[in-house]
Amino acid sequence: MSDALSKVRNIGIAAHIDAGKTTTTERILYYTGRTHRMGEVDDGTTTTDFDEQEQQRGITIYSAAVTCPWRGHTINLIDTPGHVDFTAEVERSLRVLDGVVAVFDAKEGVEAQSETVWRQADRYSVPRICLINKMDKVGADFDASIQSIRERLSANPVAVQIPIGAEDHFAGLVDLLEMRAIHWGDDALGTPFEVREIPDELMDDARRWRHELEERVAETSDALMDRYVNDDELSEAELRAGLRAATISNTLQPVLCGSALRYKGVQRLLDAVCDFLPSPLDVPPVLAKSTDGGGREIELRPDGEGPFAALVFKIVADKPVDLYYVRVYSGTLRRGSRVFNSATGGKENITRLFRMFAKKREQLETATAGDIVAVIGPKEALTGHTLCEQRQPVLLERIEFPQTVISRSIEPMSSRDRDKLIVSLEALSRQDPTFNVTVNEETGQMLISGMGELHLDVLVKRLQDVMNVETRVGQPRVSFRETVTATGEGEGRFVRETGGRNHYAIVRLRLESLPRTSDGPLSLFVNTIGHDRIRPEFVAAIEQGVAAAALSGVVRGCRVIQWRATLVDAEMHDEDSTEMAFEHAAVMAFESAMREASPVVLEPIMKVEVVVPDEYFGPVNSDLNARRATITGTDIRGQYRIVDAEVPLRALFGYATSLRSLSQGRATASMEMSHYAAAAT
Repeated sequence: MSDALSKVRNIGIAAHIDAGKTTTTERILYYTGRTHRMGEVDDGTTTTDFDEQEQQRGITIYSAAVTCPWRGHTINLIDTPGHVDFTAEVERSLRVLDGVVAVFDAKEGVEAQSETVWRQADRYSVPRICLINKMDKVGADFDASIQSIRERLSANPVAVQIPIGAEDHFAGLVDLLEMRAIHWGDDALGTPFEVREIPDELMDDARRWRHELEERVAETSDALMDRYVNDDELSEAELRAGLRAATISNTLQPVLCGSALRYKGVQRLLDAVCDFLPSPLDVPPVLAKSTDGGGREIELRPDGEGPFAALVFKIVADKPVDLYYVRVYSGTLRRGSRVFNSATGGKENITRLFRMFAKKREQLETATAGDIVAVIGPKEALTGHTLCEQRQPVLLERIEFPQTVISRSIEPMSSRDRDKLIVSLEALSRQDPTFNVTVNEETGQMLISGMGELHLDVLVKRLQDVMNVETRVGQPRVSFRETVTATGEGEGRFVRETGGRNHYAIVRLRLESLPRTSDGPLSLFVNTIGHDRIRPEFVAAIEQGVAAAALSGVVRGCRVIQWRATLVDAEMHDEDSTEMAFEHAAVMAFESAMREASPVVLEPIMKVEVVVPDEYFGPVNSDLNARRATITGTDIRGQYRIVDAEVPLRALFGYATSLRSLSQGRATASMEMSHYAAAAT
């Protein structure tokens, strides 16, 4: 494998559940020579789904990293989950990747989780290529799939391949760049293929698609457009170069086709990864903030000789020590070195360094800019922390994860296992940023919170099977929130004697609501008073007190979101005022203002997509209405109805079982968090 940075591709494979991500990954590993036998998802024998629960459930739960060679390139590939409950695995993977292969089911086109993944890639400006997979499936429709990408994702897909046949007659593809037909046989695991002339019956379609490809690529380059409008034929090399530039700039998304299960099209997908997706040199420099007091922005270029900087993006709680996945953005990381953790201000040891191949490890001495590796040794690092050099400390942008929406009580089967349970839960929360553990101070009851029922089921099973902790788990409970619907003002006065000394602080706040947007801030503190009123350290204490008060509201004691607190006035005493006094006064002022601002309880609303055969549409639709669903759209796809709805999460417990019963197991549903809305009484 070449170590030249221009030959490195850091990519992920992402899609809706059951679109064929893991099967595609398995075929890639076989054709690149990293495995000598292809595993199957249905048999539980795949390389990247190595966890016992993944094999039993037939789904990907944890993102897995593998490295493989192709055409002199080194491809670092991450297979990500498709289920929305494990969206954190996708989020942190996309944060450190340079490119993505988005896989779509040729029959279903864009599905609910496809949209989520696409939005996540948009957030990090990750270039994408698209694979229309399962072209051998009954109902496969290449044209409709591309149209769904264009309409539902607001994307700019452009075909670089078209299929030869579909369903049982899918035999290969036409390469629109080479204008040649590629045929695979149905034996020998798809390794041999033939390059032929395009069949006469497909030539007109191929010319039409080729014309569209030339036009779309020419639109992205003035030089190519000049040639195109002058009827100069664009060469294959010019088209490839133009398409690569357009892909890296996120202007176009090349679309390929195939059937990973039937071994067709995977080699050409690997070619496209090398041809169109960027190397670490092709993406813009990563921006980091200096932590040496100046707070200036620093560009980190993928230079092995530059100052070292890397991001911890995943932690695997393992025995005897945890495994930390890092993406090196600049400089070189060496085994046995000590690095600076700019998030904690402490130093971390790097005792061992690995290149990962799913659960297997290949020990390394060094890792340079552009590498994705795993390390052993850090003690205090968490997901999103930056490792760097102490002489040039920097802070990379942290990874933002969605809030938890569901909780369950948990307790050990025996009281002597309580300490063991607490240690195990802490290990799981280090590993999974969307898994939280809280303890009710009054009752001592432990609550675990996550992204959905399946998410918590998987973690509880892990506690039992891997960490050997037997537990009792309560019924799922919704994680409610509170907010304000009006504007209220409140005053907090902390004027008293405690601990043998006087304390004096008066704080006046105005509290109002923030717009409920998915990407907006959940809270905002604004200071409108000058330094002549109180000292800066007291303002910081007020902000800290406001943040603490917002952790529990005044209606149900739930966390308060979507608020803006404005500090309108404050009074201090030259001798008796302390930071502690202002923090307490801020808590009182916040609670007082909230009571005046018409507080309400919010509940999570889920975006649900149900795919149901037409004959079962009536019962399924009635059931959704009984669950207080708001139907936002319906569509027809062949013999199926696609129902889009918004449903309160608390009405969806057990919905998968109910849906199977209503449709004799033929309907499917996917859901993701949409927003919070006022809870119905």
